[in-house]
Amino acid sequence: MSDETTARKRAPRKSAAAAAGATAAGNGKGGGFSSPTYSGLRQRYHEEVVPAMQRDFTYANAMQIPRLEKVVVNIGLGEAIANAKALDAAVGDLATITGQKPIVTRAKRSIAQFRLRTGMPIGAKVTLRGQRMYDFLERTMRLALPRIRDFRGIATRSFDGRGNFSLGLREQLVYPEIDYDKIDRLRGMEISIVTTAKTDEEGRRLLQLLGMPFQAS
Repeated sequence: MSDETTARKRAPRKSAAAAAGATAAGNGKGGGFSSPTYSGLRQRYHEEVVPAMQRDFTYANAMQIPRLEKVVVNIGLGEAIANAKALDAAVGDLATITGQKPIVTRAKRSIAQFRLRTGMPIGAKVTLRGQRMYDFLERTMRLALPRIRDFRGIATRSFDGRGNFSLGLREQLVYPEIDYDKIDRLRGMEISIVTTAKTDEEGRRLLQLLGMPFQAS
């Protein structure tokens, strides 16, 4: 193969590399990594919650500061055994509330007295992470919870001993996305907030700083 042919094949690679460098230079990034940008509750966590947690618990390493890991929203449907349409309605409500397609949970064992067989659908759940998790939690704390009748704050007894918190809602209508005229019946749901906190005290303080309206102790 001649030198001319080799140079011709390498030319496009050099042009691509030069274009990438020019793009990075034009954006003012110099080819380096830029810091991520956050919004809403996630921005509040990085700007306000992290310094406050460090001040309260004096962590030796910034990676020890607790953070939200995931939020799991679950609807149990015992009625789905006799009414298959109930499952579709619950999945639709959950998708509207969370903005993410739910997965159907199925029975792991058979229970004769409940006419339940292995593999039958018994509920639906959604696991939220990242920005969508923060957006859902913000809507729950600022919009949904204040719409509960005679709301006086969230009890703190639902921590599991490892910094994770479970919150139960009696009906899906507390979310403004749900239209009363389009639901078939009221359904409760459970919201599990999983954190990296080691203790309930740290988890409680983390959620409190994020805006969870806990009852005064």
